[in-house]
Amino acid sequence: MRKTKIAGTGSYIPDKVLTNADLEKMVDTSDEWISTRTGIKERRIANKNEAASDLAYKASKIAIEAAKIEPQDLDMIIVGTITPDMIFPATACILQERLGTDKVASFDLEAACSGFLYGLSIGSQFIATRTYNTILVVAAETLSKIVDYEDRNTCVIFADGAGAAILRPSDDNSGIISSYLGADGEGANLVGVPAGGSRLPTSFETVKNRQHYMKMRGNELFKRAVKIMVQAVDVSLEKGGLTHGDVDFFIPHQANIRIIKAVAKRIDLSMDKVYVNLDQCGNMSAASCAVALDQAVRQHKIKKGDKVVLTSFGGGLTWASLVIKW
Repeated sequence: MRKTKIAGTGSYIPDKVLTNADLEKMVDTSDEWISTRTGIKERRIANKNEAASDLAYKASKIAIEAAKIEPQDLDMIIVGTITPDMIFPATACILQERLGTDKVASFDLEAACSGFLYGLSIGSQFIATRTYNTILVVAAETLSKIVDYEDRNTCVIFADGAGAAILRPSDDNSGIISSYLGADGEGANLVGVPAGGSRLPTSFETVKNRQHYMKMRGNELFKRAVKIMVQAVDVSLEKGGLTHGDVDFFIPHQANIRIIKAVAKRIDLSMDKVYVNLDQCGNMSAASCAVALDQAVRQHKIKKGDKVVLTSFGGGLTWASLVIKW
């Protein structure tokens, strides 16, 4: 069994900025209300012609360059998204064609906010078992396309962006130490898009009732998020033979600053060891951890040898945690 490392990262966020002041003109809200409850000041929004594959392509090109490889070196492409270009074919297949790779295995993965970490964990198995050598894992979201800008509970939170990582066999002691994935379908009704699938196919009524937009029961999600994220961290550390005191840097899902601070407190980690871009990027679902990881790497907040923990929690319900020696 080979150890898997992240050989390169990349990210892309759209140019358009939607501030809290902009939202004040659209719905019954305020900068104070949004900032106090979420920690978000602004978020990035894709233009009307940008789809998930467009964001994924830009992030992937940067990650490929950082890993010092060519697109033709890829053996597999995994795209984590809840906002694919279309129901099918997979956004990963569209990305494969744009990158010019040679008919490599490509598929989408839907685990909501946990999509990137699910993708890293799954991709690492193919490398560990010597099935493949080079895997691109991308998380790309255009949540602005499914957000109801008449619903202040969701439109103030979600945003667009993409992050990518190249997985390769480790040639030293660095790499993924452990991972933990979990889910609880009993919470499936807490956040999601009701219509457009086989349960509620698109119809005049579903469009009229605005059922193709995201619906969220935020208070119930908040109650579960801290406990589940702390448990995910604890399990992944235990699997790696580590404790809270071994953590050098923490990259949590960027859902809510109160959740992030509560999790950090419970794992005895000071906030200077926690990466936060929520204030500028909002909640990008699967792309949140992916973009945060790339930004942290490029800002030199992560040093070689650091033990880094990434943790996410989202719709499904799903959660995941990875421990990496950088």
